[in-house]
Amino acid sequence: MKKVVLPNGLTVIFNEKKSNSVVVEVMIKVGSNHEKEDERGISHFLEHILFEGTIKRPTNRDISNEIEKIGGDFNAYTSNEKTCFYVKVLKKHFPIAVEVLADILQNPLFKEKDILKEKNVVLKEIDMVNDDPRHYQWILLQKSLFENHPCKYPTYGDKKVIGNLTKKKVVGFFEKYYVPNNMVIAIVGDIKNWKKEIEKRFISKRGKSINHAAAKEHLSTKIKVKKERKNINNTHVILGFKTVPKNHKDSCALDVVDGILGRGQSGRMFTEVRSKMGLAYDVGTQNFADVSFGYFAVYASIDRKNIELVKKMMMKELQNLENLSPEDLKESKDFVEGYYSLELEDGQKLADQLLFWEQVDTAEKIKDYLKKVKKVSVDDVKRVAKKYFNNYTMVVLEGK
Repeated sequence: MKKVVLPNGLTVIFNEKKSNSVVVEVMIKVGSNHEKEDERGISHFLEHILFEGTIKRPTNRDISNEIEKIGGDFNAYTSNEKTCFYVKVLKKHFPIAVEVLADILQNPLFKEKDILKEKNVVLKEIDMVNDDPRHYQWILLQKSLFENHPCKYPTYGDKKVIGNLTKKKVVGFFEKYYVPNNMVIAIVGDIKNWKKEIEKRFISKRGKSINHAAAKEHLSTKIKVKKERKNINNTHVILGFKTVPKNHKDSCALDVVDGILGRGQSGRMFTEVRSKMGLAYDVGTQNFADVSFGYFAVYASIDRKNIELVKKMMMKELQNLENLSPEDLKESKDFVEGYYSLELEDGQKLADQLLFWEQVDTAEKIKDYLKKVKKVSVDDVKRVAKKYFNNYTMVVLEGK
């Protein structure tokens, strides 16, 4: 791995990987957590509008066809902490990938008609997420679980704010955050002149320094329950617990807990709730650890009449971590190692992880993650279970 910072402040990370393909991914270090009240959803909106036209490529089709006509993959996403754009192409097309990404990130047109059109697209996307209980349950969880941290606001934004966005506000946000010193590029592939190509295309000038205010959130001190009725057949239940960001020493132990309870069809939650009792189809756990916040969740889709029974079963398995054996610990650590390593075989996922660790601390930390997982002990698992799994927030999407 090589990392350089160009004179304009742009950070570039190169990871050589023998492959016929190359991935170029650009991270802008701004997401929904960094938005003011009258900006909620603007990061996500920018992700959309930047595909709508540049000086050189005036339409969405002009941009997307540039990559798709050579068989490439071109996409973007917005999270609480960042906005990312990536292209995956055959390595011989590396210069095209870099040039197109540089074009949309440096020369957007922001046409009034495109802004108006894309508002409607984003509003329909929000409706689509809210209509899908398997997506909406996680929106409801973060909204209910967190009290002070801005992650309680959904990444997709506020419909009223989106509807009132002006070109001036969109351009102002873009000019503030889409600057080289607030961007990192990850390149994964078998490429020689990667630095030269980036310097040639990413020529924007350094912007003002950006410092995001640190958000604080204390562990829960009481149990909360949030219920909503939906016209659906299944009832979706999540028990959520506030935990820690990725760079905290307990994060790896919580990943091991996730491996014990939630891995595939052999995790304890699946075994107890589905295999033995047949109470759910979809059941599992998730340890989510981001740059500035984290939570652990146990979830299941069930019949409404079984809410209390399944909740008790979930809590019982969390409490049973006190009886963890060395064999169970080893199985989970092997699972985490295998799953993580296999994920990184995918060039785009590797680029994504390099950018994630660079935002957490430094990209080099990607090498330390599995070392830390292997050091997790039985006592570590018991300690984090006792510390974090006391006061839950329970969200319920009640079906018929």
